[in-house]
Amino acid sequence: MNDKKELPVALAAGLGIGVIAAVLVLLGNPANMGFCIACFVRDIAGSVGLHRAAPVQYIRPEIIGLVLGSLMLALVRKEWSPKGGSAPMTRFVLGFFVMIGCLMFLGCPFRMILRLAGGDGNALFGLAGFVAGILCGVFFLNKGYTLRRTYRLPTAEGTVLPAIMVALLVLLALAPSFIYFSQEGPGSKHAPLLISLAAGLIVGAIAQRTRLCMVGGIRDFVLFRETRLLLAFVAIFAAALVCNAAFGNFHPGFAGQPIAHTDGLWNALGMMLAGFGCVLLGGCPLRQLVLSGEGNADSAVTVVGLLVGAAFAHNFGLASSADGPTAAGKAAVILGLVVVTVIACLNTFKKEN
Repeated sequence: MNDKKELPVALAAGLGIGVIAAVLVLLGNPANMGFCIACFVRDIAGSVGLHRAAPVQYIRPEIIGLVLGSLMLALVRKEWSPKGGSAPMTRFVLGFFVMIGCLMFLGCPFRMILRLAGGDGNALFGLAGFVAGILCGVFFLNKGYTLRRTYRLPTAEGTVLPAIMVALLVLLALAPSFIYFSQEGPGSKHAPLLISLAAGLIVGAIAQRTRLCMVGGIRDFVLFRETRLLLAFVAIFAAALVCNAAFGNFHPGFAGQPIAHTDGLWNALGMMLAGFGCVLLGGCPLRQLVLSGEGNADSAVTVVGLLVGAAFAHNFGLASSADGPTAAGKAAVILGLVVVTVIACLNTFKKEN
């Protein structure tokens, strides 16, 4: 893709997504959380009973929209292609630990940018750790890291995750008694269903068209000095910042930030784990959802890993809260860094048979 030719498209996409994220907060989504892949996947896990943390249970239409928006545009552009078979269990494990890192920080790379745009200084520590994690991943990429090639799969394999998203949308609309919805806390705060779904569809289509990926932006700048994806996220930050200031939602500082904690070390280490794992996966959580919409079964397995990671984080007290990280969460992040490093080494330095 020609960087100069696509740069205006990427910048326009970033500006549009930043505005959408800020408006979703204005319409009811939690503060500094117009879009957060980690938090929203966690809420979905709770809504179907995979964890019982009552404040974070809701089927987020934005996640459904991301996958279906990507699917629809991929079909229109003739880019939908069912494929997979590239170390699926390894990708599941990486997705699991990426979620552990995100919930230590209390947000995905996307929310990290939105937290900065809302004035949350704690996200600076997350950004520093995120960059450090990406640099670790780039080191292994330069040494030849690979999870091997993907293969063409039957059509049904590429439709499984989109079909699950449609099923979740039906459950959200019908609200049966076996689905859990938060009555208080972040899960109880959400924009109207149709607006949230439309926002997800739009962002999913935009991300499919532009290949939007926070990890990819920093990775590509380090490896190739390509700035398109990185500048797209700068545009998201700028648009969200301006909108937050206009809406009265910009509150600079460290203490008292919404759904955040002030432990800089563990904010950094959580996002270091997320950044490292995402480089090894080939994309951030947003990118994995978009790729799954394009028919990539490996990305769908990664999304399942994120979902299970969120369930574990809340069932076993690994997720942080406004009071800070837990001892179990700290141990899980350290374990995750070890596991991700081992995966990187095994897929970089092992000898071919």
